[in-house]
Parts: sequence; C-alpha cells; structure tokens
Amino acid sequence: MSELEERLGEVPRPKPVLSREAEEALTERQREILDQLGEIFQSGFASLTMADLAAKLGCSLRTLYGLAPSRDELVMVVVDRNLWAAGRVAMAAIGPDMEPLVALRSYLEAANRAVENTTEAFATDTAAMAEWSGLGASHNGYLVAMTAALLELAAERGDIGDVDVAATAHVVAGLGRSFAQPDMIPVIRSNPTAAANEVLDLLLAGLRATA
Repeated sequence: MSELEERLGEVPRPKPVLSREAEEALTERQREILDQLGEIFQSGFASLTMADLAAKLGCSLRTLYGLAPSRDELVMVVVDRNLWAAGRVAMAAIGPDMEPLVALRSYLEAANRAVENTTEAFATDTAAMAEWSGLGASHNGYLVAMTAALLELAAERGDIGDVDVAATAHVVAGLGRSFAQPDMIPVIRSNPTAAANEVLDLLLAGLRATA
C-alpha cells in the first residue's frame, strides 16, 4: 500500500442513511425505485406527497413506506445513496502512485460531478429541509478531510508552500457544494460542476506557485 493510499484510508467516512445491511437487503425493484426517485426529485419535490410519488412510480404506498417513513426521509435516502455512489467514483479516480495535487484534482473533479445536474428547484427544496443540513455537512466534512490529507502530503513533498491546510481544504473541497446553492445556480454561466472545476484549477495553480 502506498503512503497516499494509507493516508486516505485513515480518513473516517460519513455514516450512511441506510446501513450496509439495509442497503444489501434492498430488492432489485426497490433499487430501481430509488434511482427513479433521484430523477423525479431533481425537478423539485416540495409539493409532492408520498401518494404523488407512488402514482408517478406506479408502485404502492406500502412500497414507499417500506423504504422510508416520510417524504423527506425518502429524499435523504436517495440523496445519500447518490453521494456515496459519487464518492466511490471519486475514490476510483485516484491512482496509488499519483502526486498528491494530481490526485486531489482527479478526486475533486470526479466528486464535483455529484452536483452537475442540480437544479435550482432541487437546491431550494433541500435547503428548506431540516435534515439536509446534517447530511450535507457530513459529506462535505469527508471531502474536506480527504482534501486536507492530500494537501498535507503535498506540503510534506514541497509541492506547495506553507499554507493553512485546514482553511485551504475547506475552500477547495466546498466548491461544488457552494455552486450548487439555489442563489448560485441562476447566476453561474455553466453548471455547478463546471464552475467548481474551473475555480479548482485556479486554486491549484496558485498552490503550486507557492512552492
């Protein structure tokens, strides 16, 4: 195991909304429903009831309540599963022998894809949910910790200068989340992912210049 893999493996992962056991127990139909719900929620969900969702999906209310006890908790299950899936893709983008800043660019570029299709309606509806604050903070905290670990490695190698790693990690890791806010989506010229990656390149170039 490379030093990079060892460092990243020490970063604690966020707790999933669905336990591993519950995830593994999902039927093929339940997985299909959760995937379909992800598409439905992107257009906004504040006005949708569990009955509305069941009608759109062509399933019973009992099926939906078997997945979550309320509409909002169902949203959290769907969003959390999608973020975990994006996290696995992001981890796979890191090669064991990559330079830390190259690994960081690959990791965050892949992670930022999680917000590529975020709509203003979805961002507005999730921001209004009490549960969203904790879930978003949990996943963003993991991104920050991963980013900090890679920045520390880069500093130890002399790839970057003497910077405040904690502060820098919060800024760099939070780009995707920042541009996926309901007040940002209408004003950026592309989408949250493209905007985040554009600024990420600028920040990483600046970090290299400090070496």
